[in-house]
Amino acid sequence: MADFRTSTLHTTRVGDDGDRIVFLHGLFGRGKNFTRIAKDLQPGFRSLLVDLPNHGRSGWTDRVDYRQMADSVAAALREDFAAGGPVAVVGHSLGGKVAMVLALRHPELVSRLVVVDIAPTRSGGGEGEFAHLLDSLAAVDLTAVQRRSDADEALKEPIPWDTTRSFLLQNLRSGPDGLSWEPNLELLRSSLDAIGGFPDTGEAVYEGPVLWVAGGRSDYVRDEHAPRMRQLFPRAHRVTIREAGHWVHSQEPEKFVEVLRGFLAHTEA
Repeated sequence: MADFRTSTLHTTRVGDDGDRIVFLHGLFGRGKNFTRIAKDLQPGFRSLLVDLPNHGRSGWTDRVDYRQMADSVAAALREDFAAGGPVAVVGHSLGGKVAMVLALRHPELVSRLVVVDIAPTRSGGGEGEFAHLLDSLAAVDLTAVQRRSDADEALKEPIPWDTTRSFLLQNLRSGPDGLSWEPNLELLRSSLDAIGGFPDTGEAVYEGPVLWVAGGRSDYVRDEHAPRMRQLFPRAHRVTIREAGHWVHSQEPEKFVEVLRGFLAHTEA
């Protein structure tokens, strides 16, 4: 088990030219969840898809802490992708909270920020659903399954939604010792309270441009969140994609790319 100072982040690059964008995924996700969005932004943009700690191929840690996750991303960006100057950062859900904390703690690395369907407050109502999903994944006897389709069959009763199972099964990895889950299920399950919260960032304010994207069929962004959002991010502009739920970028990718491209291309004095 690594700590945040020694844990390495796995990243994937998409594109070789253009403005630089970093994508941070949500709970149960991985950097490659944003592959389609990154490809659709080409030409003109090059992307870095990050696996956050305890997800994908990045290292596991002994706790979940948004400030330390943001510092881990900051360290990785300074070493490489943002070595030449600040970059745009896009974060969804858990990754949106990491992105906000990154901008507040390391504003010199962030040229502009996109926060997707999450607010800088405690996220209400999702802990029970996430606990059920984590428990369902952990209950699969991976010694008894040989392929992803077997795991899919084992999950059909506790998770009857095909799209949700398909998304979760992207985290199933095949190795020399058989199948294993890439996310740190035990830690994530015990840390849902921390995941649902938002850390104290002191008096920090991010003065750069911020696009706050909400899903019209999601309740993770509500009107009562706006004062806190604008307190921390005074240049925040909110856009709602009406037909999208919480996973805005996967449910309405064309509209998301259109909104994102417009924001990234817009220059402000």
